[in-house]
Amino acid sequence: MDQKRNADAVIFDLDGTLTDTEKYYYKAWPEALRHFGYAPDPEIALELRSLGRPFAPLKFKEWFGEDFDYNEVREYRKKLVSAMIEENGIPLKPGAKEILSWLKENGITTAMATANDLKRTTGYLEKIGLSGYFDRIICADMVKLGKPAPDIYAFAASALGLSPDRTFAVEDSPNGVKSAYAAGCKVIMVPDLTEPDEELKKLLYAKVGSLLEIKNLL
Repeated sequence: MDQKRNADAVIFDLDGTLTDTEKYYYKAWPEALRHFGYAPDPEIALELRSLGRPFAPLKFKEWFGEDFDYNEVREYRKKLVSAMIEENGIPLKPGAKEILSWLKENGITTAMATANDLKRTTGYLEKIGLSGYFDRIICADMVKLGKPAPDIYAFAASALGLSPDRTFAVEDSPNGVKSAYAAGCKVIMVPDLTEPDEELKKLLYAKVGSLLEIKNLL
């Protein structure tokens, strides 16, 4: 590997970064909550992007009380998202396949660190034709704490045999950015549903408008 590069590997998030699926969750979470009799602010879905365990269940109890059944509501939300995917497919973000192809052609190690579980992740990647692009796939069910804790990115870097500061972590959400930064990665943000606020900007190595701009940072 060319040691003059700014990083020796690129680690991607999935939802909202490589796939344009956060819009499904943005719609499905409030719908699932309403199904169980809650009256949510639609914007709460923005706080849930990439939010892993145990943080997501705790957040819901904070919002809706200690008797909130997170697993029941989440299972219903998963059914809603599956129905949306069945109807509309899994759209890729602009430049997703192109940047992965370019990284592969240039011999740059590529991994994934996603808040999804392994079964769902591999199924999605098969469906959208991206399964052959990653040297390692790290999922939320492989680590103790989900995003925004650093576990998943720390584990991904370790699995690649690299120091985190030799990796680029590509994220779209605040929780993902915080996770990667806390692990010591160089964080590239490709904003999806929201732009980074001033505090989040301080955690970024770079903010880019498209995935293809990552070429210029390597």
